[in-house]
Amino acid sequence: MHDLAFVLAGFFVGTIVGLTGVGGGSLMTPILIFFFGVKPYMAVGTDLLFAAFTKMGGTVKLARSGHIDWPVVLNLSAGSIPAALATLYVLHQLGATSGEVQKIMTSTLGVALLLTAAATLFKAVRGKSGPKSIAAGHEAAAARPRHWSLPLLFGALIGTLVTLTSVGAGAIGVTVLMLLYPLLPLPRIVAADIAYAVPLTLVAGMGHASLGSVDWPLLAKLLAGSLPGIWVGSHLMFKTPERVIRSLLSLLLAYAGLKLIAL
Repeated sequence: MHDLAFVLAGFFVGTIVGLTGVGGGSLMTPILIFFFGVKPYMAVGTDLLFAAFTKMGGTVKLARSGHIDWPVVLNLSAGSIPAALATLYVLHQLGATSGEVQKIMTSTLGVALLLTAAATLFKAVRGKSGPKSIAAGHEAAAARPRHWSLPLLFGALIGTLVTLTSVGAGAIGVTVLMLLYPLLPLPRIVAADIAYAVPLTLVAGMGHASLGSVDWPLLAKLLAGSLPGIWVGSHLMFKTPERVIRSLLSLLLAYAGLKLIAL
């Protein structure tokens, strides 16, 4: 029965990801902690690889269709990957299972969920007000940030946040990209966000695995539910009121964030 519950949790999160594009970490990690009693360090590590594998298929599909702006992905990765490695080194030195690190993880996770809730609500309200397409000959300009240093800086912040909490590469990443690349249409922003999240969560997840912070049988059960869930959610996307779903989701994430901070 417990195994079925994990599969159903994966299906639920996968469906929401397919419907809204919001990163699975912002939902899966709190579910594992609150509903299944998984230790925070184990929930974060397992969820990082969960995110990497679920977004890998989407990246391949988007790359084949030519929707990914690789310069954007590389700029963010140049900041996020080194930050993830540095954070993993600190976790290795302190010990991921120590009480102090657990407290830092839960508090940071709470803050990350509050930021994700705000980003999700922002995208629900303003997500459709950006450019619809890129004018011919302006592709390079659209993929150029407001300043060359900003993707590195925000990439480093997101890389640290994701490695500590498994949250941040979804709604927060999309919101950051919307601010840094105002000429990019939303579908291309989402595509870039999904693509750069794969190497980041893979590096962070494998780093957590080296610390013993990944439950491999649990990961398999979550993936068994999430992969069909994403397929269902993506097909329901055009039949549901996205703004209503995102608004309700932001309230749920805010509640979970406040509850984690109070732990």
